[in-house]
Amino acid sequence: MGKNKKRIFLGIMTAAVLFASVMGAFNSASEAYAKAEKEVTCVDDLPGTSIGVQLGTTADIYASDYEGDDAGTKIERYNKGADAIQALLQHKIDSVMIDEQPAKAFVKKNPSLQILDEAFADEEYAFAIAKENTSLTAEINEALASLKEDGTIDSIINNYIGTDEEIGKSPYVKKDVERTKGTLVVATNAAFPPYEYYENDTIVGIDMDIMQAICDELGYELSVEDMEFDSIITAVEAGKADVGAAGMTVTEERKKNVDFSDSYTTAKQVIVVPGSDEATTLSFSEKFHQNFVEDNRYMYLLRGLGNTLVITLFALLIGIVFGSLIAIVRTTHDRNGGLNILNALAKVYLTVIRGTPTMVQLLIIYYVVFASTNVSKVFVAIIAFGLNSAAYVAEVVRSGIMSVDQGQFEAGRSLGLPYHKTMRLIIIPQAFKNILPALGNELITLLKETSISGYIGLLDLTKGSDIIRSVTYEALLPLGMVALIYLCLVLIFTMLVNKLERSLRQNER
Repeated sequence: MGKNKKRIFLGIMTAAVLFASVMGAFNSASEAYAKAEKEVTCVDDLPGTSIGVQLGTTADIYASDYEGDDAGTKIERYNKGADAIQALLQHKIDSVMIDEQPAKAFVKKNPSLQILDEAFADEEYAFAIAKENTSLTAEINEALASLKEDGTIDSIINNYIGTDEEIGKSPYVKKDVERTKGTLVVATNAAFPPYEYYENDTIVGIDMDIMQAICDELGYELSVEDMEFDSIITAVEAGKADVGAAGMTVTEERKKNVDFSDSYTTAKQVIVVPGSDEATTLSFSEKFHQNFVEDNRYMYLLRGLGNTLVITLFALLIGIVFGSLIAIVRTTHDRNGGLNILNALAKVYLTVIRGTPTMVQLLIIYYVVFASTNVSKVFVAIIAFGLNSAAYVAEVVRSGIMSVDQGQFEAGRSLGLPYHKTMRLIIIPQAFKNILPALGNELITLLKETSISGYIGLLDLTKGSDIIRSVTYEALLPLGMVALIYLCLVLIFTMLVNKLERSLRQNER
């Protein structure tokens, strides 16, 4: 026994030494990689480097020209500009190509970064409008002309990016006018300061103030929908939004899908690179205060948590009910040979749902199935995740029904019970006990799958952390908090399922 313990001890020590050696080699390689990073000092240095861009932006278009070149240039695409900046801070990429004003906002909060003096390109911003909505385009152009003439546009822009004497001195105030034309739904990506960003739980910025001024001019009520940048034009095309306002550059490619208003400002594409200044290090308590306490940012997580739980529970209910019906249809066909058409439809449904990604299903239901209706995004998510869950629950329930001894079914029929009563009173209760652990696992899986709800602009738990990250540029605490909340929810649900399982077992005694 002493020799075995010695061998175990030596084995552990050997493994520890090997692990330390591997980690040492990894750290050395990481340091070598960090030292080998190519320094970008001008636009001509971009070939052969890794460039970070926000997906779907003009920077993405410009940077794509470098992709696949002989120098080995790599383009890293991120859903938000803040994510690209975070990657640059962690030396995962060499530079970030982005619009000038957001770049200035990012650098202001991250002194270790700097903007190259040489601009990459000049461009103009305008609002995206559906091609068939020519009357709205004409209205907005007329309003923009009036707001330019009376100096409102200049006042709004100077309030955010003017001189030191102008910034913050002329905030736009919503006018008290009659709003007889209904609501104007504006799609934006509120992670693009100073054009659109969150402040005190409200989306503010240059674009939002200009859109509010346009609504005041035309008699609309403004409603803002926050979503991923690459979803904005799709939302406008599908009728989910009337206008896309997100520091959007007019390009020939985009003009194939939507129309644009007259330009309201000019901008530049610039390159952000690591600078010489050291980043300010905050203590844990300061970071915690900045991420959750300041401006009540914890509310993003609380509201997101509420939506996540509502979606999960109602989607699971739909999944169990609809999935059980499908399972009964398939089981009836397998045992009795009937319901051929329903069984064929059920098999097609299961194949399609289980063979396609959940996110694709969510986007199709939002942008295609409910394209012409402005239903609640929570409702859309419940339907999407419920139908997805039903496909998996159906097979779980079917396996549970098939696991019940055939004699149970025959005993029920021999007592004079019709088929549906035998299933409802005898077979289903026993099957439910057998599949309870699998249903609990489906609940946990469904809970985590709802994290993609942000792709349709819905504030869920993960989207709440994204909003915080876009403001604070801190990744660890928001993501860590979300992971902790998900973990706690999983533990709670697991405990409840185990308790229910024990209760059902006690009833069998």
